[in-house]
Amino acid sequence: MTSKWGADRPVSKPGRICQGRTVELVEERAVKTSEDRILTTHMGSLPRLGRLADLLVARENGETVDEAALDTAVRQALDIIVARQQDCGVDIANDGEMPRGTFVSYIAERMTGFARTGRGERPLPLDAQRFPQWFSLVERSARRRVGVYGFPQAVAEVAYGDGAAVRKECTDFRAALAGHEGVFAETFMTAVSPGFAATALVNRHYDSHEAYVFALARALKSEYRAIHDAGFVLQIDAPDLGLERAGFFQNETLSGFLDIVEMHMAALNEALDGIPADRVRLHACWGNRDSPHVHDVPCPDILPIAYQAAVGAICVPFANPRHAHEIDALETTPLPDGMILIPGVIETTNNYVEHPEVVARRIVRAAEVVGDRSRIVAGTDCGFSTLAGDSFVAEDVVWAKLDTLRAGARLASERLWCVEPAP
Repeated sequence: MTSKWGADRPVSKPGRICQGRTVELVEERAVKTSEDRILTTHMGSLPRLGRLADLLVARENGETVDEAALDTAVRQALDIIVARQQDCGVDIANDGEMPRGTFVSYIAERMTGFARTGRGERPLPLDAQRFPQWFSLVERSARRRVGVYGFPQAVAEVAYGDGAAVRKECTDFRAALAGHEGVFAETFMTAVSPGFAATALVNRHYDSHEAYVFALARALKSEYRAIHDAGFVLQIDAPDLGLERAGFFQNETLSGFLDIVEMHMAALNEALDGIPADRVRLHACWGNRDSPHVHDVPCPDILPIAYQAAVGAICVPFANPRHAHEIDALETTPLPDGMILIPGVIETTNNYVEHPEVVARRIVRAAEVVGDRSRIVAGTDCGFSTLAGDSFVAEDVVWAKLDTLRAGARLASERLWCVEPAP
């Protein structure tokens, strides 16, 4: 299939041309590989603790909060979150997105051109339209405390601010890591993709969706660079690659949708220009919610576009019951040479704690389809608290799931490296 953004959508590889940009991986990889055992990570958000969740929700909903109290709560939560990740054996850790109310709307606070104008124009997802009783159940549960349809909207030219917020975020995380030297193989921080920012923070200013996406890409380049310059691996959260087929772009044909997300990928690569690919990982998903997911775009349709990303690793949710079988798609649409796969092997929207054997089998299968155990890092499907105060999984169950991730990775390592189990 051809489009403005790519001839026949070739499977891109490191050292390739991505929408006109040459992508090179340095000879010695910066993103950690599983050299002698399977490493573990997660996709970013962790439960906001105690008063922190209340303060973040209040700020997200437009209320005035005590900034000093919020700052104290963030720092206290960071200390706890870092220690908990160590306790659970997480190898590649982050700040749990403690300072953020959501994984996307935070950027409006760091940029100019946005305002709250009431309910946005995001359509209800197709799941809600086909399954109104399910949607009613969700609404009655009152689990969601942040109004996702009231996010800020672009009402003027968007531009990045002075960068103080992201620098503080990085500095606070670095301070929380003090005393944990040598514990983690690597650390990362998340940032939203230009494409999803454009669908979540609705455009009321630009003449076209494309113009808005590229304006966001130019602005977000500063955010991405700040995280990289602080020494963290950058994770790009890009649910637009999957979620929006049944959401914002539900009225598009499949071909039309793929053209749009290919344009999103071009914008993302523009924003990543200057950051080594092997210091970036891409997280694609179909929406971190306990919903039917029957309208999700199949993984094989989006993999070739995801492979165009100027990144060293790709994270795909394969633990959930809708997409678990699609790990097999990597046999016919193989991972680009040198790219790492971070398969979701832990589900993030239910309170079942996976058995370590289940986790191990998922990891081993991922290694089989990739053909290189060192290019597998075990992960979760998504974050555990996409919106502050909104989690499908209880806090204590989150830690149990990360514990079982470690146990499953240990079992998989014993099999993949053919070693005797530890006594």
